[in-house]
Amino acid sequence: MTGIFRPDLLENRHALITGGGSGLGLAMARRFRELGARVTICGRSRERLDEAAKQLEAEEGEPVFRLAVDVRDPDEVRDAMDRIRKEAGSLDAVVNNAAGNFLAPTEELSPNGFDAVVRTVLHGTFHVSAEAARSWIQAERPGNILNILTTYAWTGSAFVIPSAAAKAGVLAMTRSLAVEWAEYGIRVNGMAPGAFPTEGAWERLLPTEEMEEEARSRVPLGRFGDVSELADMAAYLISDGSGYMTGECVTLDGGAWLASGGLFNRLTRQPREEVKEFLESLKPKR
Repeated sequence: MTGIFRPDLLENRHALITGGGSGLGLAMARRFRELGARVTICGRSRERLDEAAKQLEAEEGEPVFRLAVDVRDPDEVRDAMDRIRKEAGSLDAVVNNAAGNFLAPTEELSPNGFDAVVRTVLHGTFHVSAEAARSWIQAERPGNILNILTTYAWTGSAFVIPSAAAKAGVLAMTRSLAVEWAEYGIRVNGMAPGAFPTEGAWERLLPTEEMEEEARSRVPLGRFGDVSELADMAAYLISDGSGYMTGECVTLDGGAWLASGGLFNRLTRQPREEVKEFLESLKPKR
């Protein structure tokens, strides 16, 4: 599959994708490899990474380097980046895709719940970006950072406060670092996907047919996104074709955010006790 791009668009590139073992991260890894890139994937679950690597290697043949790493821990990130450079080669691009999210009434949100999401999304993006940039600056070579955001990074959204706050921080970080690191030849951009059906996140955030249909009705184009569309946009953003773009966030949501506010604000229109009961029912059974 080559789609709109020439098949060697990312040839001789090495890209690291955090949260690359499933969902959007895996879709991007697959597309980058189709376009000639070498890919390293990382995430917290070694089992998930091994399964993802097995899939990718069966499709394209070339080995996939993978590392179990918690991006919330700067020491783990530093050690992982050292291993990547030594064992998989110098990086050309980093995609900060690792994230966490869940629906919860904010007055019932625990400090640990807030911390877990913010440390993964905001702190993790900083740890990985800073470590990659240090190596590029020291080696006097250019680099490319792509941060996966969300449209409620600028609108906010009820019931996902940790994610909204963290993604807003990453948006500010994207724009700030684009200016600060430009003199080193490091580009920093973002991409804000709307609703893309993926295993795991979809079931947590749109767990019923009614919520799924309501979300679809808010998209002016009348459908959810296909992961191939997102993967192609990501490939463009880490390619030379976007070489004059930095500090930008590309929205990919079928026009949904223009047509409405925060993704989960609709829940404020329901009786609050009913909302709390519903959110309680979504919690994993122990």
